[in-house]
Amino acid sequence: MDDISDILNDVSRNNDPFAEDLYAPRSVTQSGQADLQALTRAWVNERGAAELLPWPKDGLVERITERIKTQIEEVEVMTGDMDPKTNFGLIIIQTEVERWKFLVRSFLRARIAKIDKHTLYYLSSPDLQSRLSEMEVAYATRHQQLLHSHYLGSFLNSFPKQLQNLNDTAGGISMIGGPDDDSGVFARALGSKDGGAAPVIITGRGRDGDGEIEVARGEVVVARWADVKDHVENGEMELV
Repeated sequence: MDDISDILNDVSRNNDPFAEDLYAPRSVTQSGQADLQALTRAWVNERGAAELLPWPKDGLVERITERIKTQIEEVEVMTGDMDPKTNFGLIIIQTEVERWKFLVRSFLRARIAKIDKHTLYYLSSPDLQSRLSEMEVAYATRHQQLLHSHYLGSFLNSFPKQLQNLNDTAGGISMIGGPDDDSGVFARALGSKDGGAAPVIITGRGRDGDGEIEVARGEVVVARWADVKDHVENGEMELV
């Protein structure tokens, strides 16, 4: 057991795949575990939210991608070493890398599924487009072009010209479908935006009237997505 503990400590000390941020400016001190927590929270929030959440603006995904790339290169270098200790450490690093890769893939797949479902909605205004990364905007644009071309070739060409648009708003009714803001979610309070422990105040609409409730830090509530959306996006709450 002591030998295994020594190996684990050595791997953690010298080969921790995500121990420190090697890619951010020196003024930025973001540990690997902090990135892991942020990525996990972004993943859970994205899977639980009814609509596409804003793309992380702090370079989280890009930074994690670089970490994974660096560790894959390290694994390739270590693969040729047949020392038992090194091989055991290699297994640990590979397992950790695969965990991070799974989170990134699942996070991106959740976002792509929402883009595929409501492509035209997210391309309909600059505010909604700002929720997407540059690559996601390019993907959504190309996706919509292909979809429209397919519809034209299948049946839209047989319609009158004025009925061929997929974003028609004639008669005050929009053809652009969006996510359901009234869907229910489980949300946990994290505290105020300044990092304090003050309760989060949720303003909700009810069948019999509107009202406010205070949610203490750590408490979980069931609410409509529209009622907790702003709190989730500004970091006061997280989905569970």
